[in-house]
Amino acid sequence: MEVQALAVLKAFLSLTSRHAAKQTSGAKGSQTTGKIHSLATFNKYVTALKQAGEWARECAGLRHLKEITPELAQQYLSDRTAQGIGQKQLDADRNALEFITGKGSLDRETALVKADLHSRAYTPEQIRRIAAHQSDRNALATELAWRAGLRAHELLTLQHRNVAQASAHRPWSRERFLGRDGERYIVTGKGGLRREVLIPSRLASRLEACRLSEVRTVSDRGIRYRQHYSLGGGNAWSKSFSEASSRALGWSQGAHGLRHSYAQERMRELQGEGKPYTQARELLSQELGHFRGEIVEVYLR
Repeated sequence: MEVQALAVLKAFLSLTSRHAAKQTSGAKGSQTTGKIHSLATFNKYVTALKQAGEWARECAGLRHLKEITPELAQQYLSDRTAQGIGQKQLDADRNALEFITGKGSLDRETALVKADLHSRAYTPEQIRRIAAHQSDRNALATELAWRAGLRAHELLTLQHRNVAQASAHRPWSRERFLGRDGERYIVTGKGGLRREVLIPSRLASRLEACRLSEVRTVSDRGIRYRQHYSLGGGNAWSKSFSEASSRALGWSQGAHGLRHSYAQERMRELQGEGKPYTQARELLSQELGHFRGEIVEVYLR
């Protein structure tokens, strides 16, 4: 992907100074000239496009950077925001991607500040109040996302473990879901990673009642998924959640806050089972679809 990123951006590299460019074009800044006037900026954008391209290859099967659509680019930026990426890097990512999708084609994502990170988790009572303001299929998706720590798009990929398997290239710990009982399902997460999630038995029964007689293909933010259950998910569900939260609580921290709720509950449970903080964090990281404990710190603030 680095070679592709270099090829894309070289067409926009102009080592004429910003001042000279403004004098020539009358533009107010280098962004409006459509050129890159610094090697440092050029290298920064190459790195940004390389990372975005690797994400697009793993999540959407794209083989070339130029296949990235504005919708897919926006999803990437949204995912980066959820990871706690700083504003400066988010802006650099957006600027780099717009050399592919077109200037002004992408919305600016706002980085999460520490206050937001501390408050993103919902309490069980708040979640129940929100679900009461949703349709049945979206309310079920909300409870599943909370109880199993799911991302919005992962709701669209749910399959029972009897018919699907987790990715074999990862060293899954046998102590995942320690202290919990339920039915195991498979979801496809970031990077195409397939992982097991645990759904409480009573909730699994409700899910199975929604099983489709035939698998259907759905599209979410430019990515196609094969859906096995008649269930809310993706951007439509996420929007439903935020709207329901605003009605029920007067505010919303977004559907991703449900993963924060799951993470904080599980850390308390795992430590209650006798696991030291670091070990509990490593187990939690696998349950959430990560393999570095430090990444999940954002969920625990």
